[in-house]
Amino acid sequence: MERDQTEELRALQDTLYFIGGKWRIPVINSLCNGNRRFREIERSIPGITTRMLSKELKDMELNKLVKRTVYPDIPVLIEYEPTEYCRTFGNIISEMIIWGREHRKMIVEDKV
Repeated sequence: MERDQTEELRALQDTLYFIGGKWRIPVINSLCNGNRRFREIERSIPGITTRMLSKELKDMELNKLVKRTVYPDIPVLIEYEPTEYCRTFGNIISEMIIWGREHRKMIVEDKV
């Protein structure tokens, strides 16, 4: 079967756009690890600012990666959860974690 490099490049660019930036993967990872409230997510990601987390969550909601639920309690309670569509990315994140660990080992061993 002949591969369509133009289509493959487009698919790779779409994927890189999706995971692009410093914070998207850590936010997804935090959500998939069970953090639901804004402050829980924020505390689980060292270095992320409130403004940046808010921006990421809004963008992810627009892209159908996160479901935002508002509970009319006092004070208002807002929870975020990954959509099933977002969870399809879980295996890719797992593979990235494995690759990153192996890569770090290789680099550290070369320096020793």
